Amino acid sequence: MITISIIAVCVLVYLAQRVPGLAITQSFAFMPALGEVEPWRFLTAAFLHGGTLHLALNMYALWIVGSTLEPALGRWRFVALYVLSALGGSTAVLLLASPDGLGWGQHVVGASGAVFGLFAAVFIVLRRFGRDATQILVLLGLNFAIGFLVSGISWQSHLGGVVVGGLLALTYAYAPRERRTALAVAATVVMATLLVVLVVTRYMAV
Repeated sequence: MITISIIAVCVLVYLAQRVPGLAITQSFAFMPALGEVEPWRFLTAAFLHGGTLHLALNMYALWIVGSTLEPALGRWRFVALYVLSALGGSTAVLLLASPDGLGWGQHVVGASGAVFGLFAAVFIVLRRFGRDATQILVLLGLNFAIGFLVSGISWQSHLGGVVVGGLLALTYAYAPRERRTALAVAATVVMATLLVVLVVTRYMAV
């Protein structure tokens, strides 16, 4: 199960973060100032966490939402949704950070961007099949509000994850059955390309 595998990786990486001298967080957290020369940080930051509570909350949310989405979407769509939502979160941090501000040199960690992408996707999938999605919408709204009200939480990453996850889920859920796979692949490639273009354009403008 992909959901369990992602949780296991995040837990193992968090344990590695606790080992003195490894400098895991410093080497793999996302920072706009370093993203151009160390692009792996756009994704690896989604497997790092700032504390035990941070890890526990994200992994609990991932388990709850992933257990519903993974069977509904299938493995490759779920992986694509998770990865691109994570990249979308980091991309939003980059786009909304000022090169002259503190955010340009600030580390960002956590699976929140990816998880928020899953939140958006499960809302769309539930609506697609005529099921009540009110609880997911309320949960999404509350968690998004926390990003604005509590210091140290990257609301930019949440926003990026929601946008990317929601757009992908629209195609995954509403594509006609006879063209579902082709349209899902096309949407995934287009979204990945768009994120790359946004990142390159942003760094060229700095």
